[in-house]
Amino acid sequence: MELKNIYSHQELLEMIKDQKRAFCLIYKKGSAQSDCAYEHLSEAISSMDDLCISAVNVVETKDVHKEYNITSAPTLIYFEDAQYKNVVKGCQSADYYKNLIEDSLYSAEISNDEKPQKRVTVYSTPTCSWCNTLKTHLRKHRIRFTDIDVSQDQAAAQAMVQRSGQQGVPQTDIDGEMIIGFDKNRINTLLGIQG
Repeated sequence: MELKNIYSHQELLEMIKDQKRAFCLIYKKGSAQSDCAYEHLSEAISSMDDLCISAVNVVETKDVHKEYNITSAPTLIYFEDAQYKNVVKGCQSADYYKNLIEDSLYSAEISNDEKPQKRVTVYSTPTCSWCNTLKTHLRKHRIRFTDIDVSQDQAAAQAMVQRSGQQGVPQTDIDGEMIIGFDKNRINTLLGIQG
């Protein structure tokens, strides 16, 4: 799969309107960070199929980034059911983008007979080993979660500190209850994980 360049907000809306999940990279061609993000995202999706991933060069297209109040490039926008959901700023590794896309695709997989799961949000950073251990634990037990990289999202980092009073990661919000660090027993109890 390749990144599809689009040239207007209307074209983006048409592209994502029937998609459960979609991504759009806002970049500035010729900028080192933007070119890095474009190359790494292209590499990440090269072996994936059935994805809705587009790219917008702000030099050529002026309306998309303004529509979502994006003030810096590169920024990857994440849409869920055609609604703006989250952003990842800066250039990330191909592995990071691949994991991000696979995580979001994984979180969409729910069967009709499955009972509702508690809302789980993990606040983390890419270099935090305990964060990765926590996310691996949740994936192993098929717990859907939203992963927020607080190193890239200052507003989310501030909201996390306001809720918990702590700056360190990982932190997990399970239906409004904040868990600091990887407290496996507490997480297992709240989510009904056996073992």
